[in-house]
Amino acid sequence: MKIALTIAGSDSGGGAGIQADLKTFHQFGVFGTSVIVAITAQNTRGVRAVHAVPVDTVRAQMAALAEDLPPEGTKTGMLATRELVEAVADGIKQHAFPNYVLDPVMVATSGDRLLDQDAERAIVTCLVPLAAVVTPNLDEAGILTERQVKTPEDMEEAGKALVQMGARAALVKGGHLDGAELVDLLITAAGAKPFRHARIDTTSTHGTGCTLSAGIAAGLARGFSLEQAASAALDYVHRAIQWAPRLGSGHGPLNHFVEPQEP
Repeated sequence: MKIALTIAGSDSGGGAGIQADLKTFHQFGVFGTSVIVAITAQNTRGVRAVHAVPVDTVRAQMAALAEDLPPEGTKTGMLATRELVEAVADGIKQHAFPNYVLDPVMVATSGDRLLDQDAERAIVTCLVPLAAVVTPNLDEAGILTERQVKTPEDMEEAGKALVQMGARAALVKGGHLDGAELVDLLITAAGAKPFRHARIDTTSTHGTGCTLSAGIAAGLARGFSLEQAASAALDYVHRAIQWAPRLGSGHGPLNHFVEPQEP
């Protein structure tokens, strides 16, 4: 059995973060391990509190896994502070964690901020160059590339900029675009590949980015090509939204029980 690692924050509501990642890893048939960098108090309505885990404890978690349960796919999510971003980047390099998927989590679905502003540049300088793929939404892509990202053309240009910054690829998510059809763009040095899905009218979108990046990391751990991993993860997220359990009174969680499609 392949191992996949998530380095992220804990979501007490169970819909995003470490909890969503481990559920997704299970569905994709990989053994999930975790490095918790922050503890949040949150539910479908919003984030009440964030407690960053001490940097030394984060380093110790990464070292423990590297010596006994080394992953074949790795993802990061919420990293909270510049110090944690830098420590995680050091650990990924030191332990040579492969197939690294960078989900640059900055703001929760509820609108609550999950990343200190001084950590944004650290993500660009420390983590983007390590990534097999970066998976920003429109707002995150705009922050990372310091440009407006509002159209599919903007998405492609932002993806190219992230590749020029050192990432091997970028999957720019178009969920915030207007229109009945969603377009996500996978940009590599070879060009841009669109993935299209019908928009679902729902508020059950908590944890979509976490789930997507976890699905890609799991696919890469299993030996899928990046295009296969992205396609399988996007399809999984789309159906998990479609069959969401409608829990909570805010932005509800996805249905992580749906079965992924093999590429």
